[in-house]
Amino acid sequence: MRSIAILVVASVTVVGSSLAQVSKEITAAFLEQRSSAFSDIALQIWEYAEVGYLEERSSALLRSELQRAGFSVETGVAGIPTAFVATYGSGSPVIALLAEFDALPGISQAAVPHRQPLAEGAPGHACGHHLFGTASTAAGIAVRTWLDQSNRSGTIRVYGTPAEEGGGGKIYMVRAGLFDDVDVVLHWHPSDRNDASPATSLANKSAKFRFRGYSAHAAGAPERGRSALDGVEAMNHMVNLMREHVPEETRIHYVITSGGSAPNVVPDFAEVYYYVRNPSAAIVLQLFDRVVAAAEGAAMGTGTEVDYEVIHGLYSMLPNTTLGEVMDANLRQLGGVEYDRDNRAFAKAIYATLNDPDLPLGSERDIQPFEETMAGGSTDVGDVSWVVPTVGLGTATWVPGTAAHSWQAVAAGGTGIGTKAMMLAAKALAATAIDLLADPGIIKRATAEFDARRGPGFVYRSLVGDRPPPLDYRR
Repeated sequence: MRSIAILVVASVTVVGSSLAQVSKEITAAFLEQRSSAFSDIALQIWEYAEVGYLEERSSALLRSELQRAGFSVETGVAGIPTAFVATYGSGSPVIALLAEFDALPGISQAAVPHRQPLAEGAPGHACGHHLFGTASTAAGIAVRTWLDQSNRSGTIRVYGTPAEEGGGGKIYMVRAGLFDDVDVVLHWHPSDRNDASPATSLANKSAKFRFRGYSAHAAGAPERGRSALDGVEAMNHMVNLMREHVPEETRIHYVITSGGSAPNVVPDFAEVYYYVRNPSAAIVLQLFDRVVAAAEGAAMGTGTEVDYEVIHGLYSMLPNTTLGEVMDANLRQLGGVEYDRDNRAFAKAIYATLNDPDLPLGSERDIQPFEETMAGGSTDVGDVSWVVPTVGLGTATWVPGTAAHSWQAVAAGGTGIGTKAMMLAAKALAATAIDLLADPGIIKRATAEFDARRGPGFVYRSLVGDRPPPLDYRR
């Protein structure tokens, strides 16, 4: 009740603005008042640092916050124990917010501006998903309060989406039809800059290739052995030769995850983990088939056997300029991130550790130009964007020039630098949701653009086929 009273008081202090603008300013004030509580939630998830499909405490914390705010919460959706859908309101339009919360393995770091793991080899939030999930939850609660106060019809949903980092949680949620009745999806991502430009990304299919041979003494009876590691190395050599003969935008990466234990033992098992990327999902499938053929040829040539397990397959992001312009306008209205004295000192120390930063200190206050861009990575938000109009933004949760998946990102994400920018994202998400709920014309125009970009006759087919979620991929 206290927050409702604040909204009523605030509503009479804003003069000369449109109703939607008044609503957005009131909602921003509501979020600002609760920033300390939401920051505590984010930092708790930062401390949990749970990896994909194992985010039990992180998921539970966000679910409980949404339940306290009056959302009905369905857990364990799409066969994933840590996935959830939280819903408030009724009727159309249905606006969804994505909330991620998984950490990355092996990048533990204290919230200090020098390399200091909390525990060697432990996980850390080097992509800022502790901030991601919390900001989306905060925005959902703010929009829920606005729906109540404005007596509007409409539905706000928060989707708890696990295992973005290589596990592809959203793929299985899309495949299960959980977005089929959604009108627009909103998301965001931690970054080193403030930017609401519509961005595309690379489609991606990954798999673990497992070779099996025969062990033997490498000196005493090498003729009896068939090295599984030879199979892996032969495969890698052939794929590396492939690189000359693939479309220019293609990216192929691999890591040998198992290669034997001792030089004097011919290894009877070896495993290599591959990513194959291209802007086009169709081209990714073609390239992936060529990688599989290389694996089969390597097995034949080395006298070993090979099988593979698809781990994930992601579509590229489908941009939506109509929605991007709305998000960009709201971000510019809110402005960038303002550091206090402690933030500036921390940022200056972090900046000195960065390798060739491409932004100067102080740019956290800026909003980047609005232009369609290509991101170099991949995300399972891509699959969502091909089934429902989707828009996102990034805010400067990290010191300008910081790379994602770095210890510097973990460090800043555990401080006020991260949580200030998190609240900026929450305000921009909430403001955009209010625009969509208040003006159905935006959704109509965004849907027309969405249909045009997908092209006639598009049918979504998951790149992972019918495989179940890889719930043990981080174990």
